[in-house]
Amino acid sequence: MTHKQRLLALFCCLPAVAMAEPTLYLGMNGGTMEKLFTDNILPAFEKANGVKVVIVPGTSADILAKVQATPNKPPIHVMVLDDGIMYRAIGMGLCSTLTPNPTLAQLPEKALIKDKAAAVSLGVTGLAYNSRLFKEKGWAAPTSWNDLSDPRFKGKVVFQSMVSSTFGLHGFLMFNRLKGGTDANVEPGFSAWPKSVGPNVLEYIPNSAKLSEMVQTDEAALFPLTPTQVTALKLKGIPVEYAPPKEGAVVLNQAECVTANNDQPELAQKLAQFLISPEAQAPALELGDQIPSNPTTPTTDKTRGQVEAMQEYLKTAVTIDWDQVNQKRPEWNARWNRQIER
Repeated sequence: MTHKQRLLALFCCLPAVAMAEPTLYLGMNGGTMEKLFTDNILPAFEKANGVKVVIVPGTSADILAKVQATPNKPPIHVMVLDDGIMYRAIGMGLCSTLTPNPTLAQLPEKALIKDKAAAVSLGVTGLAYNSRLFKEKGWAAPTSWNDLSDPRFKGKVVFQSMVSSTFGLHGFLMFNRLKGGTDANVEPGFSAWPKSVGPNVLEYIPNSAKLSEMVQTDEAALFPLTPTQVTALKLKGIPVEYAPPKEGAVVLNQAECVTANNDQPELAQKLAQFLISPEAQAPALELGDQIPSNPTTPTTDKTRGQVEAMQEYLKTAVTIDWDQVNQKRPEWNARWNRQIER
């Protein structure tokens, strides 16, 4: 063999090894979640499967829109969405059936959405409040969704937009129930809002990113939020506490599905299985306060209390009829923009 032939033989083999590693795209929240998964959770899966996982960051609505744009060749293999938006994704035919496996079988029924999606973390939307301001004013902690309309909080409620935020939608639907409405009939909520909660709202915000700043300046006293978000804010030194409403908080799970028509179906199913395993959920709990959906996930002294508290909240939590809500949501969004946030 000549020198040139030896070189060709050598180079023909090297790139094949380098190019063999496939890439999976995982759609999920960015920021601290993206960093947590990239640094502490996904490397174990990548090493075990000889694959690179790249996170596509965005809100649930952003991720859904990306997959919806090219459903026959989705740019994302596995997507993690708020449960309400996951119902929409399933309704649009964007999710494959999850392959049955022993890890999936460990999840409780309430963590499954049909046979297409599974919760990766459990949550609820309740009320949160500015504990420093409440103490200063001598106010008792909130106990009911009806407290959003208490005249004491005039100009001190911050409400996430129902159009862009699941927290805002949950808060509105629970207020609507108090006024006699249902998930199919929101007339009572829309009718009562302008003279009850409306005057108390300082600002309608698109998401919760501004809350920490508004609490620190004492602009925000009361707002819908999850216990997980409250924990994250408290770790940053923000004076907030979670208050479970007596009518029940609202179930808010983060769920995953494998996209239909993706180009790596087997690997994508493996990634979905990994994300609901204790191996993935233990560091998500310990380092990111994500309450595991898999009941076999171990806890530590630091996290045990959080998991037990969530189990208590879930006992009385209300479940939204997402099939009803998603059917009417565009109409409600238009009305919200026209009447409430105008």
